[in-house]
Amino acid sequence: MRKRLTARSVESAKAVNGQRIDVFDTTVPGLALRVSPSGSKSWAVLFRSRGRLRRLTIGDAKTIGLADAREEAREAIRAAAKGGDPATEKKRRRSAQTIDDLIPDFIERYAKKRNRSWKHTEWLLRTRVLPKWRGRAVEDITRRDVRVLVEKMAERAPILANRAVAALSKMFRFALDDDLIAASPVVGVSRPSPEHARDRVLTADEIRKLWAKSDGLKPTLGVFVKLRLMTAQRGIEVASMRWQDVDLTTGWWTIPANVSKNKLQHRVPLAPTVVALLKTVRPADATASDYVLAGGRGKRQQSEAAATFGVKDFRGHDLRRTAASFMASGGVPRLTISKILNHVETGVTAVYDRHSYDAEKKAALDWWALKLTAILENTDAGKVLPFARSDAR
Repeated sequence: MRKRLTARSVESAKAVNGQRIDVFDTTVPGLALRVSPSGSKSWAVLFRSRGRLRRLTIGDAKTIGLADAREEAREAIRAAAKGGDPATEKKRRRSAQTIDDLIPDFIERYAKKRNRSWKHTEWLLRTRVLPKWRGRAVEDITRRDVRVLVEKMAERAPILANRAVAALSKMFRFALDDDLIAASPVVGVSRPSPEHARDRVLTADEIRKLWAKSDGLKPTLGVFVKLRLMTAQRGIEVASMRWQDVDLTTGWWTIPANVSKNKLQHRVPLAPTVVALLKTVRPADATASDYVLAGGRGKRQQSEAAATFGVKDFRGHDLRRTAASFMASGGVPRLTISKILNHVETGVTAVYDRHSYDAEKKAALDWWALKLTAILENTDAGKVLPFARSDAR
């Protein structure tokens, strides 16, 4: 059946004798309105591609009006005239992996294995990216899509937008390696917000205030805060400390490679004050594999505790920076501080050179323990002599 379709005729069209019918539009040859016995109506367009008659379903007539159906039909016919096949292309797009598929695949196969903060990456992609791109084929995401997304995010959360660029860069590189895309749309997209390295160092008064407040926290949480300041180690490393990693007799803590940020085993000398502190939280029935700070390692607990310290603009990582800063001002060589902080090292001899600085690290942290005690007791800082450095190396 052929006729000039109108909005009214589309609405009134019915199946004939209980049989499905196709009503072809004379205004745009090839466009058809399919009417089923149940009363449902849909648009389709017939065209020839490389000599073959092809059919492309446009969509439900309830949601797509006549004018839009005609325009989509014209586009399909034009594409076919240029040698394309819109029907095959639509089928291919339906089977293409979408962002909905890529995000969990990326998290499971890549992020979990390579990124300790994969949970934050997953949260970022699921809550800030997926809602904007849900259902879209991975290969259809453009550089403009990425730029618009992160720039909009930067208006309210500039640093989070920077993290989004980093996460998207890794995810699309993963897709590229998996042959899902021919090129990453994140290439050429810069972080939208400038970042400055944090240089916050606590003053002596702030250290005293923080220490006093720590005494009022849950024991393991208070010890967690103190250990970060006393040892200058990272929060995740202190939180992951197990009794089997600590030798309270010799005064050494060995951070396993799977816990250390740079994936290398790290030995930390424990000053007598640190050993004494650890003994206060060791249960009589503790086993080697038990965590030293069981029950006080949650990020939520830590952030809530930080809010009670009464120290403005304070973050947990400031404790590590504060310890390093006081050691530097006291004359501890920068190389020794770097060894204590377990910074990333490069070079063939880096792995073999790590234990050769044990003596220097011990001397430096013993000095820092004396300095910290003087600060806490608010005694004359001059009673703690500058670090006696050795120039033998």
